[in-house]
Amino acid sequence: MRDPGLIHNGVRFMEQNGVTEGPIYDWFVNGLVSRDFEDHRRLRGLVNKAFVPRMVENLRPLMRETSERLADKLASAGDIDFIEEFADRLPLVVMTELLGIPPEDFPTFRTWTSDIGLVFSLALGGDIPARVEAAVTGLYGYVDALMAAKKADPGEDLISALVALQHAEGTASLDELQNLIVSMIFAAHDTTRLQLANAMVTFAEHPDQWKLLGDNPDLTQQAVEEVMRWRPSTNALFRYAPEDFEFRGEVIPKGTMLLIGVQAVQRDPRVFPGGDVFDITATRSTPVLQFGGGLHYCLGAPLARMEITEALPVLAKRLGAPSVAGPVTWRPAIGITGPNELPLRFA
Repeated sequence: MRDPGLIHNGVRFMEQNGVTEGPIYDWFVNGLVSRDFEDHRRLRGLVNKAFVPRMVENLRPLMRETSERLADKLASAGDIDFIEEFADRLPLVVMTELLGIPPEDFPTFRTWTSDIGLVFSLALGGDIPARVEAAVTGLYGYVDALMAAKKADPGEDLISALVALQHAEGTASLDELQNLIVSMIFAAHDTTRLQLANAMVTFAEHPDQWKLLGDNPDLTQQAVEEVMRWRPSTNALFRYAPEDFEFRGEVIPKGTMLLIGVQAVQRDPRVFPGGDVFDITATRSTPVLQFGGGLHYCLGAPLARMEITEALPVLAKRLGAPSVAGPVTWRPAIGITGPNELPLRFA
C-alpha cells in the first residue's frame, strides 16, 4: 500500500471489468483514487486546503448529540432496522453540516451513494453495472446543480470552500472538482454507514464485549479500532505493477493486479497477535489497513473514526446487547461491504 512505485491504473481496472467508455469509466478513471504521482498530489492538495482538521473537530458535538437522539429512539422502538434508523442517519446529518447538502435532498441521492460503491464489485455482473451507472449519472447531475448553487450563494461548508478555491486558484478544472465532490459525497456516507452496521453485527456475536464497552467508555478508542479490524467495511484494496518487479523471490509481471484482502490481513496472527479473537481490551501496534496507505491514505479517515467513536459508547451505554432479529443479506465481499439491512433487537 505504501510502495510509491505501485499504481492504481483506473484504466486497467475498468478494462478488466469490461468497461471501456461511458459514465462509470469517465468518473472512475479520472477520480482521485485512480490518479497517481503529481496529478494525485495536485488534487489532494486542493482538498487539504479546505478540509482542515479544525473542520472535522468542530463536528464532534453534532455527532454526539445526533447519536444520543437516535439512540433514545432505538431504546423505545423494539425491533428495528439499524441501518435505516441509525447507520444511515448519522452520516447524513454530518454530511449536511460538513458538505452543506440540504437535508431535504437525502432521499434523492441516498440510493446513489450506496450503489456507486459497487464499482469495486463490477466483476460480479448481474444488475451491478446498471446500478453503478445510474448512481454515477444521478450524482453528477446533482453535484452540477449543487456547485452552481454554492457559487451563487456560498456557505461555511466544504463544498463552498472547494468551489471558491477552484475559482481563485485554478489548480483543478471544473470537471475535476465535480468528480471530487461526487466521490466525497459517496465516501462520506456509504463506508461509514456500513462500518457502523458491521460493528453492530460484530457486537451481536460478542455480547460480552458490548457490556464491557457500556461499563467502560474509556475503551472506546480500542473498540473502534477493533471493530474495523475484525469486520472492515473496505475489504479489498488494489494496486498494479507498472513494470516487472521481484517480491520475495517471485517475479511480478508488468500489469499484474495485486489485490489485498483486508480482513484476512487484519486477522493474521503474525501481524496482529491474538488476531483470531475479537477483543476490545487489546492494544494493537499495527494500524488497520482499510484506509489504505502511503500517498493514497484515505482523506476521510479522521471523520469516519470520529463518527464511530462518538456513536459506539452512546449506544453501548443506553442499550442492552444487540441481537440479529431477522434475515440479513450482504453486499459483495470484495469492495465496500456490509449488510444491506440489519434487523436488530436490543436486550
